[in-house]
Amino acid sequence: MSLRDVFTTVFCVIGLFFSLTGAIGIVRMPDVYTRIQCSSKTVTMGAVPYLIALAIAKGPLSTYGSRALIVGILLLVVNPAASHAVARAAYKTGVPMWRGSVADEPRRGRPDAEDPR
Repeated sequence: MSLRDVFTTVFCVIGLFFSLTGAIGIVRMPDVYTRIQCSSKTVTMGAVPYLIALAIAKGPLSTYGSRALIVGILLLVVNPAASHAVARAAYKTGVPMWRGSVADEPRRGRPDAEDPR
């Protein structure tokens, strides 16, 4: 087993770990906001190590490796913005937070806000 195979395997295991923990988190979390956090972690930290493993296995200058690196960079840029947009849309449409949430800072400053406690 070459050093390239070892690094490929390590990155695949890292991607698998984050994908599994993110999937478990999506199922176990109580509200949409915490589930969005879990899903963005799953996409970012689950897919990027797989793409790095592909680039290592095939070579960064190969067709597959270079495309994998480009997709990984795009995921790192686009996924946080997309998850923020989804969370903001959920908040603006009034999706309720979990009862155990500590604070709702944006709502606290609005004059039309009612205290949920």
